[in-house]
Amino acid sequence: MKILVDANVPAAEACFAALGEVVRLPGRAIDAEALRGVDALVVRSITRVDEALLAEASRLRFVGTCTIGTDHIDTRLLAEYGIAFASAPGCNAEAVVDYVLVSLLTLAERQGWRLADRRIGVVGAGNVGGRLLARLAAMGIDCLACDPPRIEAESTERESTQEAGAGGQAPARFVSLDTLIAECDVLCLHTPLVREGAHATHHLLNAECIAALTPGTVLLNAGRGDCVDGQALRARLAGEGDISAILDVFEDEPGIDTALGELAEIVTPHIAGYSLDGKLRGTHQIYRALCRDVGLPCRETLEELLPAPPLRSLELGGGLEPEDALRLVMRAVYDPRRDHDSLGRASRRQGMAKGFDACRANYPLRREFATLEIAQAAEDRHLAALLAGAGFRITNS
Repeated sequence: MKILVDANVPAAEACFAALGEVVRLPGRAIDAEALRGVDALVVRSITRVDEALLAEASRLRFVGTCTIGTDHIDTRLLAEYGIAFASAPGCNAEAVVDYVLVSLLTLAERQGWRLADRRIGVVGAGNVGGRLLARLAAMGIDCLACDPPRIEAESTERESTQEAGAGGQAPARFVSLDTLIAECDVLCLHTPLVREGAHATHHLLNAECIAALTPGTVLLNAGRGDCVDGQALRARLAGEGDISAILDVFEDEPGIDTALGELAEIVTPHIAGYSLDGKLRGTHQIYRALCRDVGLPCRETLEELLPAPPLRSLELGGGLEPEDALRLVMRAVYDPRRDHDSLGRASRRQGMAKGFDACRANYPLRREFATLEIAQAAEDRHLAALLAGAGFRITNS
């Protein structure tokens, strides 16, 4: 079996070599010609799997994407061709939540406000948004959520259980997008890209929504770039200049709107989920799916793939304000300013499109908050609870 794998998928040889011949190519170099004679294809988000790509793929029987999102895959076409498909839901969700929290705390420090004083609205309560809501709640931060498809599905489920004699309650603190915009100081977008239907998310945050944002609002998009009207956001930032943006995703990647990037406070090249842990989870999920498809046992475990973190533990003394403590320990694991600065340098040297891809292709090692154990004084229970809520492992010093 010949397996073509995106060059940015880690541990591909460790996982897939026992199943067949592994061939590596950069994601943007995977084309119809490259798929000649290929039995299985493993990609990330930058490779579009559509009719043009599959034109010469007569032997292809399996496609896997090591990502949560699947909008780059024509799943209906794969089903029509009888090609098995697998994605990696939740693989990098923890890393995206890490990114959101440390980015917001970085902006709060820069602008002189406290995250604890803000109400955060989360659009999309799936793998990423659901985890973000859970961590925010554990940290004692006020938050609201908007997810109409989920509410609709759960409403239908409640009706079914009620008909069967069981009770059910609507999820707490779920509101409309208009209410979220009106009542929240921070908006975090974590929706998939859906172009059609009752719950389409293309330009979900359109010009009207962006105009309705209250002055002082922070907009963070670490979901899909096409869910925000980039031109309208650029106009608001360049005109009134009374809101702030943290952007990890954009329309038309990698040729993103340079002017929009320059107006945002923190700009990163679609790397919110780029932790080593998340990438290896994605590889392993697709490896398991391919093993199931070909009827072979999974011999590699995720634990065997994950190396020890470079920073395993940290001991905190007293005297730190809560959000200063959070910034300190978060930045010990990951600092988004590094990626913001890296994209700026790369875009100046190579142009935005090439610089954007270069930053992703040469991304440095990054781990997740949960890999760091923090020793904390037992008497400082509030700070220990805050750090644990943010995702760190806590021991008493």
